[in-house]
Amino acid sequence: MQIQSVTKKVVKICGAILLMGLMSGCMNGMMGRTGSNGSQTSDELAPVTTMVESYGDIELPLEMTLLSDKSIAMRTDSFQGGIHSYSGRVQIGSLKDYIIASMRNNKWKLVGEASYKNVMLAFTKPNRTCMVVLSEGVSAGFKTQADFYVTVDVAAMNQLNKFGAPANQ
Repeated sequence: MQIQSVTKKVVKICGAILLMGLMSGCMNGMMGRTGSNGSQTSDELAPVTTMVESYGDIELPLEMTLLSDKSIAMRTDSFQGGIHSYSGRVQIGSLKDYIIASMRNNKWKLVGEASYKNVMLAFTKPNRTCMVVLSEGVSAGFKTQADFYVTVDVAAMNQLNKFGAPANQ
């Protein structure tokens, strides 16, 4: 009789441990966490921005996707630049606010702004310029379009120190 009660207790404990293991696995899946298989864990956040081409300091929300058929870029020893077009389902006003805040966070200076049907923003940094034209309408498939006109004077940039001031020679 004692062996049967001990066996029942062991089976109940093993069942409870198995059930807790299954529940914790299900909970991890429901909470967006996975194990060591390389996907998202609880301390990793999904990206919220995308970078415009290879500039590294011009950001857009993830809803904006590159229109490669409307984009072109050039890179030489002394110059880097191009026209980069993106579109997405975002409101033009919120996109404008996002771009202004993001550019300021990346140390760009807003030097000009014009609005009517479209929005034009002009930004500068030492030896760099970026003009942004925001538009919405039928041509973009009822999506907002952002066209970035970026120039980088690579030759002049190589003559600056890390603070953007002329380097002593």
